Amino acid sequence: MTVAIPKRKLGKTGVEVTILGLGGEGVLRSYGSDREAYDLINRALDLGINYCESARAYDGSESYYGKALRERRSEVFLTSKSHDRTKAGALGHLKQTLRHMQTDYLDLWQVHDVRTRADIEEIFAPVGAIEAFIESQKKGLVRFIGVTGHHHPAIIRACIEHFPFDTVLMPVNPAEPAHQSFIGEALPAALERNMGIIGMKVYLRGLAARIPGYHGMEPFLRFALSQPVSTVVIGCDDLHQLEENVRFATAFQPMTAGESEALVRQVAPYARQLMYYKP
Repeated sequence: MTVAIPKRKLGKTGVEVTILGLGGEGVLRSYGSDREAYDLINRALDLGINYCESARAYDGSESYYGKALRERRSEVFLTSKSHDRTKAGALGHLKQTLRHMQTDYLDLWQVHDVRTRADIEEIFAPVGAIEAFIESQKKGLVRFIGVTGHHHPAIIRACIEHFPFDTVLMPVNPAEPAHQSFIGEALPAALERNMGIIGMKVYLRGLAARIPGYHGMEPFLRFALSQPVSTVVIGCDDLHQLEENVRFATAFQPMTAGESEALVRQVAPYARQLMYYKP
């Protein structure tokens, strides 16, 4: 018998999502990889993943989803994002997103990559992006509204405190506690508001292998899923990576406090360079 990927509630949305979601990066953040993307998305659904994510900024990702899902739309909690800070620009993004994804609604639409106080001021100003999100939800074009960011936890905390977002997408990995910790600063604010918490950059953008004493990816996924998150999203380059991550997720056992602390200590000396590494 095939073991199913466990599910958790996505905060106050009440929706049950698999603890592993398919991110919109990896091979999906490309152009011209239609066959590979089609196979990856459908294999993810075949393996039981029900949370799928993209963004207007992710190259051909939304179009790949549109071509792959078609008759399988009902199997998926489908999400995307807009990085535009104005109402008109965000509405334009949503129109493109729905067309590319070949759907008439999103389950979750997210304010993408909030980095600065200036971003916040623009998003929440008159005719700012948040007005597009509210209007689109009222019209039934999106079910839930989220926010994302991975640069400064204080900025994401400020967003959480300013507006009743349904979800937040933030980094969750063992480098976080040692450097600008989203786990320490933003995550508690989200928990207080019963938000769905979505982890990203679980594998430090694939740089976990640079850490001395590296012993494979599974401990990093275990660490993330041992935090109070609803799901984690991981972009995959190929079917092998996808299937490996599904194996990790189906076999997940929470880390003990001692195991988590040991991994944080191992990563701490390299935390800053791993979080901000530029090739």
